[in-house]
Amino acid sequence: MKPYTPSASHVTIAQLMQPEHANNIGNVHGGWIMKLVDEVGALACMRHSRHRVVTVAIDQMTFRQPIRIGDLVTLDAEVTYTGNTSMEVEVLVSAEDPITGECTHTNKAYLVYVALDDNRNPVSVPPLMIETTGQEERRLAAINRQKHRLSNL
Repeated sequence: MKPYTPSASHVTIAQLMQPEHANNIGNVHGGWIMKLVDEVGALACMRHSRHRVVTVAIDQMTFRQPIRIGDLVTLDAEVTYTGNTSMEVEVLVSAEDPITGECTHTNKAYLVYVALDDNRNPVSVPPLMIETTGQEERRLAAINRQKHRLSNL
């Protein structure tokens, strides 16, 4: 199976936050951001595996800064690790005030997906081809996170 680089899986989505995404004080619901994180993570893993995927784990997600109505939320996802049928993806979330251009990092999350064939059975995924020192550092950290996840089953 031909390996793919992390950058080949990279997906960016951006969405303007509207009143229906927020609570009554104008902060965007964390659940809405989690939905977007799951979507962009799944897209990156589908791009890597060329299969449908299902979410099997979401590591801790901490909201460092509020996201408000009118912010442009940008989510960047990239595969950091591949197992036999599973993939870990890193998702970075930022909020930008489109008027001032001020951009704030709001979240980072790691999610794990499993690739599925047309019969919804797990299917092998391509290996990850590491090109940079930074990618290798992320891969090694992902291996440690995966070991930790598996030890808690």
